[in-house]
Amino acid sequence: MKNFYIILCSFLALSSCKKLEKADLILFNANIYTVNDSLPKAEAIAIKDGKFIAVGTTTELLKKYEASNNIDVEGKTILPGLIDAHCHFFGLGQSEQAVKLEGTKSFEEVVQRIVDFQKEKNVSYIVGRGWDQNDWDVKEFPTKEKLDELFPNTPVVISRIDGHALLANQAAIDLAGVTTETPFSGGDILKKNGKLTGIFIDNPMDLIYAKIPSKSLNEVIQALKDAEKICLAHGLTTVNDAGLPREAIELIDSLQKIGELKIRVYAMASAYPENLDYYLTKGIYKTDRLNVRSFKVYGDGALGSRGAAMRAPYSDQPGHFGALVTTPENLKEIATRIANSDFQMNTHAIGDSANHFLLKTYKEVLKDKKDRRWKIEHAQIISPNDFEMFNNIFPSVQPTHATSDMYWAKDRIGNERIKGAYAYKKLLNQYGKIALGTDFPVEQVNPMHTFYASTARKDLDNYPKNGFQMENALSREETLKGMTIWPAYSNFEENEKGSIEEGKMADFIILDQNIMEIPLEKVPKTKVLETYINGEPLK
Repeated sequence: MKNFYIILCSFLALSSCKKLEKADLILFNANIYTVNDSLPKAEAIAIKDGKFIAVGTTTELLKKYEASNNIDVEGKTILPGLIDAHCHFFGLGQSEQAVKLEGTKSFEEVVQRIVDFQKEKNVSYIVGRGWDQNDWDVKEFPTKEKLDELFPNTPVVISRIDGHALLANQAAIDLAGVTTETPFSGGDILKKNGKLTGIFIDNPMDLIYAKIPSKSLNEVIQALKDAEKICLAHGLTTVNDAGLPREAIELIDSLQKIGELKIRVYAMASAYPENLDYYLTKGIYKTDRLNVRSFKVYGDGALGSRGAAMRAPYSDQPGHFGALVTTPENLKEIATRIANSDFQMNTHAIGDSANHFLLKTYKEVLKDKKDRRWKIEHAQIISPNDFEMFNNIFPSVQPTHATSDMYWAKDRIGNERIKGAYAYKKLLNQYGKIALGTDFPVEQVNPMHTFYASTARKDLDNYPKNGFQMENALSREETLKGMTIWPAYSNFEENEKGSIEEGKMADFIILDQNIMEIPLEKVPKTKVLETYINGEPLK
């Protein structure tokens, strides 16, 4: 087959009296899903100066273009570069330097991983992330006694998988100066029999985090490079980092400018007062690889730690409603400031109370303001009458949250409220678009898992047999758009990425299977063979 196309190319070149146009790269004999409604499928692409200059059939392109690099894709599937609409890119890199606690089946296993890590690293302050008590036989928050026994003089801080709760030992608590009398708001510091258990939820976690030693510049740079390597291996060409300090944004920019970081980053600046003051004064900052035009705001906590703000008590904890982690007054003030700028507001909202309040606030401050594309990040539990408010508010969701939470979510919120949870099809029908992400490292980076959870509504164990709340499954076409052109649109970048079209950035991936046609249960095993950014292979 390869020889046939080489001969065909030569024949067409010789038989044409027209001089062939120059390209840097041509890929042909491919199965291309362009995500361009006017030309949904193609066989070949030509690239020059980092952009697509032609999309069409193999015969058309080889008749018109010549390139120093021609690649016969041999029928493999090509998709636009994938965009993770909500993740923690910097956090992923940082987690590579900490104790990995994902997948632990008991607190005893958590402790053993910490012990093994300390034997290998011998650090003065131990940090870890990834435990989830909902995966254990004893589905209760752990307490610090065992960590106090094993590490009496070494601070240990391990965060829950969602990042909305942590367990600290006494050494870490003492270093932070926290006692049973320490005041707090927007979360909880759990006590038992009048003593601290070591569990901190949402805002009070900052008391502990403030005393964790800072990383060196080399460690921070390595974290970003580690995260990029993982993302490129999974076909991600743009990541929407949901909450970055200014220092990290500027470091990413400097690394991109000298070619040390190639991945594109849509940066949501954390809505700290100093970030708001700086960026609202400076204005939108954009390069080919970095876009700083939004703020990440936190509405409430997470469902797994019962921090999500609910309109009625939790079904499995009477009298407990969760909480907003940012006061209503502060949320309105932030929203008003951002509404009076060109920036976008992207707010974490899990519980139905948080979503209700944020939707109303958005509507109030955006009155008469057009095409702002403000997002509700997660949009996880929605009251029946609130769905209609998404008619001009962008839902940004994470399909693997549904398949991770489905084992226990109904216990948390009951049979009725669960009907409005993880309702991706209903949200899509309201806004007309939906942005899909993972929230990694809360979930795994692999976007094939996102695709599978979105369409099959099952986890990797093929559970449940008939899918979870299948009325809210998305089609393959909707899911692909939700991982490409729709998040690009949500970032105001639809004219430069998100589809394979002439004039757009040459970001694309080559897969070993056609996820648009193979049986859905095979999708999670699909491998990314190559990842291209600006027509440059990076995997």
